[in-house]
Formats: sequence, structure tokens, C-alpha cells
Amino acid sequence: MLDGAFLALADPVRRSIIARLSRGPATVNELAEPFAITKQAVSKHIQVLEQAQLVTRSRDAQRRPVHLNPARLEVLTAWIDQYRLVREGQFRGLDAVLKTRAAPSGTQAKDAS
Repeated sequence: MLDGAFLALADPVRRSIIARLSRGPATVNELAEPFAITKQAVSKHIQVLEQAQLVTRSRDAQRRPVHLNPARLEVLTAWIDQYRLVREGQFRGLDAVLKTRAAPSGTQAKDAS
């Protein structure tokens, strides 16, 4: 489940599409504008993002806007956050150990003179 989403986000074009969609829905033509690739290539990137459930499409008369799926991004963020919190705890522990081993600040000031 997460593998497909992370695999989809491994491509810089798809990450750019996600970044653009974070500002609101857009059509394939609008999403293709900043890239030097064909609209068909952008459509394929969107299909990969759809398969990873990171985006959805709707129908609005003749338009088929692409929408970001924020719930899916929340799942990825929650997974990343659990590991980030573990690492932050480890760094806080390391900071505490380093502070106990550091020389008193008064000694450092005398040595610098």
C-alpha cells in the first residue's frame, strides 16, 4: 500500500504535480504547462498517481480536473512521523549525553583567553 505511493513519489515530475495540486485542482493541460514533455507523458504520470491513490479525477462538463487526495497523503505523513519522532528522541538522548560530557563553560572561557 505505502510502497506504491512512495514509488509514485520517487519521480520528480510526479512530485511537482502533487505540489501543484496542493494549490487546487487542475486539468492535464494545466499540469503539463511547466514541463518540457508531452501531455501524454503527463497523463501517464497522473495515471501512476491515481493507481497510488494520491490523486483522483472528476468530470466537470468537458473538463476532467485532477484533485489531490489529502487522506492518502495523511497516511504517508503519519508513517513518516512515527519514525521522525523515534529519531528525534534518539537525538535528544544524544544531546543529553554530550552535555554531561562537556567541560564546564567557565573552563572553556579561560582557555580561550
